[in-house]
Amino acid sequence: MLANAEIVRRFLELKHQVHPDVVSYIREQDDPTLIDRIAAGVPGGTLVISAEHIPGLRKVRDGTRFLVDPELEVIMGNPGTTGSVSGHEDAVHYFRDRYNSLSSMIRSRMNVMPIEALVKSPHRYRDEECNVIGMVADVRTTAKGHRLVEVEDPTGAMRVLFNKGRDDSFAEAERILPDEVIGVKGKLSNDGGLFFAEQLSRPDVPINNAPFRSDRPGKAVLISDVHVGSDTFLEEGWNRFADWLQDSDAGYLLIAGDLVDGIGIYPGQENELTIKNIYEQYDVFAEMLRDLPSRIRIVAAPGNHDVVRMAEPQPAIPPEFTGKFPANCTLVENPCLLNLQGVRVLMYHGRSIDDMIGLIPGASYERPGEIMEEMLKRRLLASPYGMRTPIAAMKTDRLVIDPLPEILLTGHVHICGITRYRGVLGVNTGTWQSQTAFQKQMNIHPTPARAFVVDLQTLQPEVLDFS
Repeated sequence: MLANAEIVRRFLELKHQVHPDVVSYIREQDDPTLIDRIAAGVPGGTLVISAEHIPGLRKVRDGTRFLVDPELEVIMGNPGTTGSVSGHEDAVHYFRDRYNSLSSMIRSRMNVMPIEALVKSPHRYRDEECNVIGMVADVRTTAKGHRLVEVEDPTGAMRVLFNKGRDDSFAEAERILPDEVIGVKGKLSNDGGLFFAEQLSRPDVPINNAPFRSDRPGKAVLISDVHVGSDTFLEEGWNRFADWLQDSDAGYLLIAGDLVDGIGIYPGQENELTIKNIYEQYDVFAEMLRDLPSRIRIVAAPGNHDVVRMAEPQPAIPPEFTGKFPANCTLVENPCLLNLQGVRVLMYHGRSIDDMIGLIPGASYERPGEIMEEMLKRRLLASPYGMRTPIAAMKTDRLVIDPLPEILLTGHVHICGITRYRGVLGVNTGTWQSQTAFQKQMNIHPTPARAFVVDLQTLQPEVLDFS
């Protein structure tokens, strides 16, 4: 532990005097690098460094101190906000909220008329170019290879045909998913029974989107899918990562779900576990977090292997499993929206990637970056309802991407991927688990023991390999 005199001397070498509270704090933290980091962050011309210059340190009236982090804010996804689902009425509210949120993004770019007006007065609008916005109720390919989509708005429903011969719109029409919201420009058929599409619009990211960058130094480390308890968990790789963190200048560690391997997630899982008790899995994971530097703010969300409901949004991991987690760990729901020094990070475990790969032509587990782009185009983390990704229909749709983040962080597929779509950085972080028996059957080759480091001032990512 540093002596008081040594701390004072080192600040004097940096041309600063130092308040006794700061000296005591540095001694308690036993982190010599704090001296340079604190000095680097003070405004120019500062003579005496006081407690207010320490990021995250505040004083209360009785003179005692407690740590907070004004640089880390959970905008969406605080524990206890997922709520419960009561039944059919919530589903009505849910889809109405999704439609209203996403249609407003498209409406700003096109003049729209209600579907009811076209359906009830088809002769009035025949041969006239019209715009409609609707939620996709059904989508299929016709015998001739065209794309037939049924869309609904609050006033009615209509069938929209995307002609295979229109290369400009058909390629995107092939990627239409159930329950997404689209805008369509086109014309009515002579009998009014069909709307011939000429152009497809999605909520999308504005072309002129300008991501925010932090005005001060800061780095976030992004990982997911640790899977503690599995016999394929890469303990040596994790230990190399933990050693690297000790000397790094990272301020944040974000973990996007599947902290542990869980119990009973799939048939025969018990044969692939080294820790067969779910409480012990979380206790071991807690010990791993406690071994990391206490100066790093950790944010941990659940995934489909964690001990919460499968339906999204998922609640934060309950306290009875996290009692041994360190104080510098913040537990959040899945998905969640974070603010790191003004940079917004949307953290989502990513189970819906399974559904999107099954529905989008050419999509592949090997290219998760492309799937993140599809999420951003639709402004939806999970579009189809009632498929492999269970969705809890609440009064509001927490899977709508609004506001836009600077960073979209996903996991789940165990393969690293990166993209930058209209200013939004998309990162899928891979895993800390080697290839499982299931992945061998599916011919999926994971990219394990990777960590992404993002500079919050430049939004430039770097991938580090600890395998």
